[in-house]
Amino acid sequence: MISIIVAIAQNGAIGYKGDLIYHLSADLRRFKELTTGHTVIMGRKTFESLPKGALPNRRNIVLTRQQGVSYPGTEVYSSIDEALSKCARDEKVYIMGGAQVYTQALPMADELEVTLVHDSPSQADTFFPEFGSDPSWHLINREDHEPDEKNPYPYTFLTYQR
Repeated sequence: MISIIVAIAQNGAIGYKGDLIYHLSADLRRFKELTTGHTVIMGRKTFESLPKGALPNRRNIVLTRQQGVSYPGTEVYSSIDEALSKCARDEKVYIMGGAQVYTQALPMADELEVTLVHDSPSQADTFFPEFGSDPSWHLINREDHEPDEKNPYPYTFLTYQR
């Protein structure tokens, strides 16, 4: 199963200057809970933005067109198709960004795990591809949350499946 996991602002923004726009404690906790024990696939820039390198207790796959690149604790492939061909059929795979990888993975994804942040940032340069008008996506779970001391914006966890 291929699942895309992403935090999105109301205007579709996901990043600015190579970093996430939002750092919500609940979103980070949910990300860890969902992806631990599974495979995560990310682009090179996303990997390089991780503060401690490869994510623990996950199979980390990095996509890059650069030849001969390696990163500790990861497997490196040149395309999403090549990476997926190295995954078992029953393996749960999470696509975790960036925008180009999301765009490539969206047509083949089975599931979307979205944290919708009820805010529109004043600055953003990276956006998630439009999927809301695609009738093949069905909302199967929704959890609304109010802001608190660790989560400064209201947010909603959404799970879509095809």
